[in-house]
Amino acid sequence: MSYDLALFFGTLIAGFAIPAIMSAFSDSRTPRMRSLMLIVGGSLVVWAVTRKPGGYSFDEIPDVFVQVTRDLHG
Repeated sequence: MSYDLALFFGTLIAGFAIPAIMSAFSDSRTPRMRSLMLIVGGSLVVWAVTRKPGGYSFDEIPDVFVQVTRDLHG
């Protein structure tokens, strides 16, 4: 898996997990699976940032999303 893909999917997974965790807490449920999603997504992001030579800057992240979306689309 490339670093860009890991950053892309890690951000998506963690991003979807945060509202799900908030929803679980508001309904007085335990967010077990949602917490696992947050850990997996966060781990992918950390792996991508630490393994890519030079890392990522905040200015690069939108370009990575556009590039990965373009590559996945065709």
